[in-house]
Amino acid sequence: MAALALLSVMYGSTVIPADKVFAALRHALGLGGSGADGPVGRIVVDLRLPRAVLAIAVGAGLGVVGLLLQTVTRNDLADPFLFGLSAGAAAGAVAVITGLGNQFGIWTLPAAAFAGGMCATAIVLLLLHRTRDKGAERLILAGLAVSFLFTALTNYLVFSGDQRAAYSVLFWTLGGLGRATWSSIWLGIAGAAAVLAFALHQHRRLDALLAGEHTAESLGVSVVPLRIATFVAASFATALLVSVAGVIGFVGLMIPHLARAAVGPLHRRLGLTCALFGAVLLQASDLVSRTLITAQELPIGVVTSSLGAIFVVALLLRR
Repeated sequence: MAALALLSVMYGSTVIPADKVFAALRHALGLGGSGADGPVGRIVVDLRLPRAVLAIAVGAGLGVVGLLLQTVTRNDLADPFLFGLSAGAAAGAVAVITGLGNQFGIWTLPAAAFAGGMCATAIVLLLLHRTRDKGAERLILAGLAVSFLFTALTNYLVFSGDQRAAYSVLFWTLGGLGRATWSSIWLGIAGAAAVLAFALHQHRRLDALLAGEHTAESLGVSVVPLRIATFVAASFATALLVSVAGVIGFVGLMIPHLARAAVGPLHRRLGLTCALFGAVLLQASDLVSRTLITAQELPIGVVTSSLGAIFVVALLLRR
């Protein structure tokens, strides 16, 4: 992770040698050195370093969110996409881009994305509340319905809004870290910290769910309240992460499988490993998206979706 962070700061449209990167960081920290006030220092300290920090936070958060959703639904393909969380946040952001405008300055887009994600969460929970059976299958069906609803709303906004904003909408719906600034990355850090803290605090109850709902109940775990609380925690974190990085798919799907293969199924070590693996994956994907095409940046979702497609095919072909 540290090596990828260094490469992320060094490489981009302009390649900066490692010695100049370290000199700029030392100067920014008040440890001597020079150059932090020049163009190289601004690129390192103000542009690339917050982007590297945001990649770590968003990757870690999405990895843990995927783990929680897969555990409480007992569905190996569960991730924020499946439950409409990403779709709701995307709809809120697209509404701002295509028509509402910047009513609150630079915070308009993150606020709209967060509100959209939490609105999707509220609808899913309302649908679940209206059903007698509050099992994992009902939660998945409610999430799929909300995902389709907000995807349709997003498509309507794209075609009925300002057509000149189509590129911004496309980049937002495929994700990117280009908006990272020191004033906004705290949203990503807060989302990752909140969902990781929840996973570690509830790790014993989540472990009990691995043995099945009836066994968990016999061990004193209230399954339905735990499932709802986990979904709310995952939704809150996803809304924060999407509000600063857009919709980045497949990270939450792939990372739990890779982490389980490394450390096993128990959630204390698994949660930390998912955070680490997610950070590494998103840093690597961001580096590829910035350097694959000369003088142009790909949306990071193009890279993660390609990896995700390969990963799902590999899962299907496993014996």
